[in-house]
Amino acid sequence: MKPQNILKSYLVFSAIYLVLPFVGLEGISWYLKPFLLPFLLLAVIVSSEFKTKNPLLIALIFSWIGDIILLFADQAEIYFIVGLVSFLLSHLLYIFLFLRQDKNQNPINKGALALGFVIILSYFFGMVSLLFPKLGPLQIPVMVYAVVITTMLFVAYKRSLSWKKPAAQFIIVGAVFFVLSDSILAFNKFYQALPRAGFWIMSTYILAQYLIVSGVLRLNQKK
Repeated sequence: MKPQNILKSYLVFSAIYLVLPFVGLEGISWYLKPFLLPFLLLAVIVSSEFKTKNPLLIALIFSWIGDIILLFADQAEIYFIVGLVSFLLSHLLYIFLFLRQDKNQNPINKGALALGFVIILSYFFGMVSLLFPKLGPLQIPVMVYAVVITTMLFVAYKRSLSWKKPAAQFIIVGAVFFVLSDSILAFNKFYQALPRAGFWIMSTYILAQYLIVSGVLRLNQKK
């Protein structure tokens, strides 16, 4: 079984998952959510051995646990907090993975690096200033999470400047989608309810995980 075929199956399954609520079958999609990331886990498992394989697998496992826990987030706040911690650990592992991943010998464009840093930092402070007054008792855990995911995005961007293309582009776009997904979730939960928020949160999240996994596998593809 080839990883690329499993990744294609993930996209097909994800499309079905995302369409179901639009045809009145939202209850079924609730049960399907835990089966999304196992496709990506299987794709990584059957791939050839590479240096960052285990961090990638563990990051996906923590994301998968977070997916399951957040299914119950509307029942009690503790589920949201535990889910947050699970994804926090996933992002820390992605940071470790990106730092450990081999890079090309091409020098990093310092101008592009500085521009990316300014944009990412501006986005971080913009979201923090918007959401912080609304967070209540969750101010500290949410801020810690925001710092970690922003760090994940910056590390992905910095390292992508020295990785081979198109794998580098897959990973950085995936990291951007991950931040976008979490931003929509936070805005919807703490600031203002958004129409079809669940669809936008999950569609960006599904793409984020797919692009990061695809990018890492491409970076480590045997020649």
